[in-house]
Amino acid sequence: MADTQTYQALAFTAKGTSRDRVTLPADLFDGTVHVPAMHQAVKAYLANQRQGTAATKIRKFVIGGNQKPWKQKGTGRARAGSTRAPHWVGGGTVFGPTPRSYAQYVPRQVRALARKSALNARARENAIVVIDMIDFDSPKTKLMKALVDRVGGGDKKVLVLTHGAKENVFRSGRNLPNVHVLPYADVSTYHLLWSELVLIEEPALSHGDGTSSAEAAGRTPENAVKSAVKATAKATAKAEKKSAMAAKKPAKTSKPTVRTAKKTAKKTAKKKGK
Repeated sequence: MADTQTYQALAFTAKGTSRDRVTLPADLFDGTVHVPAMHQAVKAYLANQRQGTAATKIRKFVIGGNQKPWKQKGTGRARAGSTRAPHWVGGGTVFGPTPRSYAQYVPRQVRALARKSALNARARENAIVVIDMIDFDSPKTKLMKALVDRVGGGDKKVLVLTHGAKENVFRSGRNLPNVHVLPYADVSTYHLLWSELVLIEEPALSHGDGTSSAEAAGRTPENAVKSAVKATAKATAKAEKKSAMAAKKPAKTSKPTVRTAKKTAKKTAKKKGK
């Protein structure tokens, strides 16, 4: 169920100095925690990581076994036609795995609901920390480790969500086993539930993927006017093309069929005979 309360999070500067708490956006952090959606999203994420290359050989693919090991009758032993039968040592495998795809598809709205639920679950646990813009001049694991320690994530699994892709920040955190750096727009439900502390850059939290929500959806007034003009021009061009094709097309004239021509010839011959 959704809560009506608002959530607040600890806030830090880029150097790790504590500052006033920040109120999380109400449209995203509204208390919604939908467990089935999160389960479906995590299950699909893990399934999509599988390569699906496991393979075994059935009896027809195992080398050898072309000759009957002994004659059919008279030996006192059971009948055998091949040494590669499944019950023989070195024989083929019955119902073994074959290469296949384990990919699962989750609808976009379910993915969005699961991601939102994971963020709300972390907000309920006070596991979301807001930080100013992180920017390193060069990749330094020492700087990332010091920053994580200052915000209280020294012995926790920390997920750092940046405002867009930042190579120096990513390379600074990739050697830390309990730190994972991702752009905020690319975070999945699995990563949010994996983490014990989520460190989000404030610009990313305000604008999502680095642009305003209106711009991301293409709903600015300028874009709306451009879209309307483009649609009108396209419809007009289509109508003009259709009318031009109709004008060029010659009018249909009724051509006499073979049967009609024969009947006309017979009538003419009768009249002449009379």
